[in-house]
Amino acid sequence: MSKSVLVTGVAGFLGRHIARHFAREGWRVLGVDEVAPENVPLSFVEYHRMQLPGAAFADLLRAKSPQVCVHAAGRASVGLSLEDPAADFHGNTVLVFALLDALRRHAPACRFLLLSSAAVYGDPATLPVTEAHEVRPLSPYGYHKRQAELLCEEFSRLYSVPTACARIFSAYGPGLRRQVVWDICEKVLSTGKLPLHGTGAESRDFIHAADIAQALRILATAAPCEGEIYNVASGREVTIAELAHALLNALGSPAQPQFDGRATPGNPLRWCADISKIAALGFTPSVKFETGIGAVARWAQAELTGA
Repeated sequence: MSKSVLVTGVAGFLGRHIARHFAREGWRVLGVDEVAPENVPLSFVEYHRMQLPGAAFADLLRAKSPQVCVHAAGRASVGLSLEDPAADFHGNTVLVFALLDALRRHAPACRFLLLSSAAVYGDPATLPVTEAHEVRPLSPYGYHKRQAELLCEEFSRLYSVPTACARIFSAYGPGLRRQVVWDICEKVLSTGKLPLHGTGAESRDFIHAADIAQALRILATAAPCEGEIYNVASGREVTIAELAHALLNALGSPAQPQFDGRATPGNPLRWCADISKIAALGFTPSVKFETGIGAVARWAQAELTGA
């Protein structure tokens, strides 16, 4: 009998990469999302259209009995969480409670993997940041992801639902049409100029979607799933100025980044992760930053210019 994984938010950027990776590793993939089937071009996924949470999810658990549930659905915008914290709370906290409670009642042995975020750390006092570092979110998004982590701990400790949380750092890859990598490509290719907020000294720990998918598959099979937390990142700090120049070089653009010196509300100054905890389970990032950024630049150029 083949292993099965249920991926919520399968039509989204990370959901698609996660589903594809598990399928390549021989897993049966059950995909859940609310979009029309024709907008889910994943022929290897058994797709179930539904809006979460709801009774249909419980029916699916009872009918399919997946071994793992990777929760990639929810809201993923710091800016939107500041504008509409109620919607973010429902999408990132209330939804997680509903899914965990459905698992408790209908599939208590199913491993639940939460896609959390490095946003829970806020501005770390020391780098690289470990999972034991104090959490001090700067946005409703960060707070709601932290609340979702605590729900995973609650259901693991009190109801023995196996859970683990992956704190994703700065995800990137082909298919992501938002956030800083896409924004830079879009500005350069549409205007030939590159105005950016901040100073350029701000930094992130970029991790390719393919490596995020690999990390989740390792957690699905090797993690104890007792409510614990793992950093999922590359372990390399890259400044926004370095990112901008790498993308400009890949795009063949003579433009230069122009930083306005203004901080963006809700965003931290510097990020770099200690990934030794997940590395101990067998995780090693496989996509070098330079290689991954070059591929994304070529994809964005094709998307935006047809070239």
